[in-house]
Amino acid sequence: MHLSTLSKQLDQAAQEVAITWPLYTYVTSNPLSGFENQPFKQAVDQAAQRFQASVFPSARAFRQAWEQGAIKPEVLSPLLQAGGFTATPAYYLEQLERETQREGLHENARLDRMMIKWLSAFLDEGLAEWQMPGKEQGFFKAWSALAPYDQELNLGRASLPKTATAALEEMLKGNSAKEVDEILRYHLSALPGWTGYIKYRSEQETVWQQAFPLELKDYLAVRLFIAKHWGEQVLPVPNKTTSSNHDLQLIWLRAWEASWQQDLVEQLQNGREEHLKDSTPGKRAEAQLVFCIDTRSEAIRRHVEAQGNYETFGYAGFFGIAMDYKNPDTGLQRKSCPPIVGSAYLMSERPKPERGAAYKKHQKRVEHRHFADYFLRRMKNMLPSAFGFVEGSGFYYGLAMLARTLFPGALFRSKQKNSSSYESHCDPILHAASSAELETSLSVDEQVGIVKSAFDLTGWKEFAPLVVFAGHGSHTANNPYGSSLDCGACAASPGRHNARMLARMANSTKVREALRPYYDIPEDTVFIGAEHNTTTDAIELFDAEVPATHQQQLQALKQHLKQAQQAATQARLGTERSIATAEGKANDWADTRPEWGLARNAGFVVGPRSLTQHLDLEGRCFLHSYDWEDDTEGKALEGIMQGPMTVTQWINNHYYFSTVDNDRFGGGSKITQNITGKFGLVQGNGGDLKFGLPLQSLQQNDDELYHQPLRLSVLIQAPAQRISQILERNPAVKQLLDNAWIYLLVMDPTENNQVKRYCVDGVWKKIGTEPLPQKVDAVANETEVIEVLTV
Repeated sequence: MHLSTLSKQLDQAAQEVAITWPLYTYVTSNPLSGFENQPFKQAVDQAAQRFQASVFPSARAFRQAWEQGAIKPEVLSPLLQAGGFTATPAYYLEQLERETQREGLHENARLDRMMIKWLSAFLDEGLAEWQMPGKEQGFFKAWSALAPYDQELNLGRASLPKTATAALEEMLKGNSAKEVDEILRYHLSALPGWTGYIKYRSEQETVWQQAFPLELKDYLAVRLFIAKHWGEQVLPVPNKTTSSNHDLQLIWLRAWEASWQQDLVEQLQNGREEHLKDSTPGKRAEAQLVFCIDTRSEAIRRHVEAQGNYETFGYAGFFGIAMDYKNPDTGLQRKSCPPIVGSAYLMSERPKPERGAAYKKHQKRVEHRHFADYFLRRMKNMLPSAFGFVEGSGFYYGLAMLARTLFPGALFRSKQKNSSSYESHCDPILHAASSAELETSLSVDEQVGIVKSAFDLTGWKEFAPLVVFAGHGSHTANNPYGSSLDCGACAASPGRHNARMLARMANSTKVREALRPYYDIPEDTVFIGAEHNTTTDAIELFDAEVPATHQQQLQALKQHLKQAQQAATQARLGTERSIATAEGKANDWADTRPEWGLARNAGFVVGPRSLTQHLDLEGRCFLHSYDWEDDTEGKALEGIMQGPMTVTQWINNHYYFSTVDNDRFGGGSKITQNITGKFGLVQGNGGDLKFGLPLQSLQQNDDELYHQPLRLSVLIQAPAQRISQILERNPAVKQLLDNAWIYLLVMDPTENNQVKRYCVDGVWKKIGTEPLPQKVDAVANETEVIEVLTV
C-alpha cells in the first residue's frame, strides 16, 4: 500500500474519534463530533455498532418522563401512529423495558489491557516518580526498546520493524483498501478515550507532545503488531449490535423533545405578553450586569434583577476576546476561549506602580507555597524519608482532614478572607499572541473592535453608571472534574480574566472616543470586571479602579448582590442557611456533587431580555441577548449562530451521550475513579480513559435521572428570512440542523412573532399547522417526522 494512501485513510478513520480533553483543560464536546456530517439517526446507529454503546435514553428514563408528564400523550400517540406503531404507548414502553441491554468486554480485551499499560507509562505527565525511559524518541521507538523485556508480550525472537510506518505497512499487507479502512476504524474505536487523547496531543501540539511525541500511527503500529504476534483479531468480524428498538426509541425521544418545546414556546409567549403589559418606559438602570450564556447564569440573573433597578445581559463567557492567559504564579499559559476559536492574544499581569509592595508580598507567598509543595512531595516519594515522613506527619494530616470534614464552610470563608488575587494589585495586559513584547498592548482600533462587537451582539442601547462584566468560575475540593464546572466552552478556564480585560478596554478614554459614532457612552459610566462563583452564587467585583464618585452606588450594588446570592442559593438548595451550605459544599473534600454544572440543559434562547425576564426557566436554557432591529445586516446573529450556538450543541451532546451510556461516553462513578498521569481518569485500576461526565453529575441517585437527555432546541427572535440567508452562507451550521443534531425554532417579529420550525433545506413551517402524514418511514428519513412535529 502506498504511504500517502495509508496516511489519507488513517486521517479519515481518525475523524470518528473525538478528542479527549485533559482534566486540567476539560472541554464539554460532542463525543460523536466525527459523525455530525450524517443524519442523527444514521450517525447513532453507526456509533452504537462502532463503540458497542447505547445511544438513546433507557426505557427507565422514558418511563420516568412518561409518568411525570414530561412526554405528553397528545404528542407521542400521533408520532407512534405516523411511524407505523399502532398499539398503545404503554405497550411499547413495556417492549422497550423487556429489551436486554448489551454486556461484555471488547473482543480484544487482552490486547486493550496491554496497550493501556504502555500508554499509561508513556503518556504520564509527572504523576509517576519514575518515568519510562526513552520517551524523547517517541512512542514506537521507546516501546521497541523495552518490548523484548516484557514477559507478558513474550516476543521471543520476533523481529521488530524499524519504524511505525514500516510496521503498519507490514501488518496491513494483503488487505484490500476497504478492509484496511475497517481495520483502522475498528482498532481506533476499541479505546476511544486513549486514542482521543493521542489525537488531542498531536492536534494541539502540547509541550508534552513536543517533548515526547506520539501519533495515532505509532499507536496502531504497536497495537497491530502485538495483535498479529498473539494471533488476535485484526480484521473485525461483522457484528451488528444496534438495537432492534432504535426506531421506537427515536420516536419516544422526539416526543419528549417536542413536549419540552411545547412548554418552552408557551412560556416564552406568556412571558412576552407579561412584558408588554409592563412595558412603560423606565428610568436609567442603576447598574447593568453581563453574565455568560451558561445555564447557571439564568437563575442568578433573575435574582439580581429582583433586587432593584438592574438590567442583565447574556453574552459568551470569553467576552469576545480570543486569548490565552499566562498565570504569573505558575508561568503556565492556557487557553481562555472556546477551542474552535484560535487564540489571537495573550493576557498577562503587570504590577500597578502604587501596589508594588503588595505584589512582592504576594509573590513571596507563592514562592513559599511552591517550595512547601515541592518539599512535601519529595519527602513522601523519596525512599529514605518516605516511611519516617508518613509516621511523623500522620497526626497533623489527620487533624487537617478532620477540620476539612467537620468545618469545610468555615475553612472556605477563612481562605477567601485571607486570599489575595492579582485583580487587586496588577493591571491586565493584552498583546498579540505572536508578540514577544509583553509590554506591547493592542492598538486602539483592535480594542475598539472587541468592545464594539460585545455591544453589537448583545443589542446594547443605553449605559448605566455601573456596568459589570461577570465571567464565571467554580470552586470545589478534591474534584478531578473541577475544571468541567468552570466555563465548559472555554477549555475549562474561568471567565474572570476576559471580563476584566474587556472592562479595562471599555474604560479607555481613547476607545470610548473612537466608539462615539456607534455608542455614546456617558462620562459617568464605569466598567467593572467580576466573577460569578457558580458553586456559591457569590459575585466578586474587581473594583480597585472604581472612582470615589461611584462608591455609594458600588456599595449598594454589593449589598444587593449578596441578597441575590442568598435568594439564588436558597432556591437551589432549599435551606435557610443556604450560603453557608453552598460554601460547605464548595470546600467539602467528600462531596461528590458540589454543584450540578450544566445538567438539565435543553434550550438556547437568542433574543432580548424581555422574552425571558418574567420567567423561571429552571436553569435549563442558555440565554444570549440579541436585538434583531439593531442588527439590520444579520452580522451579529451570524456570529451567535457560528459560535455560541455551535458550542452549546457541543455541551448539550456531551451531557446527552454521558447520560444515555455512562460507561462508554461518560465517566462512571466518582467513587471508583482514579487519576492517571495527571491528565485523565480511569475506573478502578485500568480500562479506557474516561472522556465524559460522571454519574453524580447526571443522576439524582442510582435509579433517577437529573439530566434529561434531549437534543438542543434553539429559539431565536428574528426574521426567518434573515436566518435562512445566514444558513446559506454557513453550510457547517446548516448541516447540524438538516441532520437533526439541533432543533431550530424562530419567533418571527415580522409576522406577529409567529413561531416557526426549521425543516430540511431551509423550509420553515408554522408550528401546529401541518397535519401528521398517515405513515412515515422512520428508518429511511428521520426528518420527515421532525418536520411535522406539532408543538
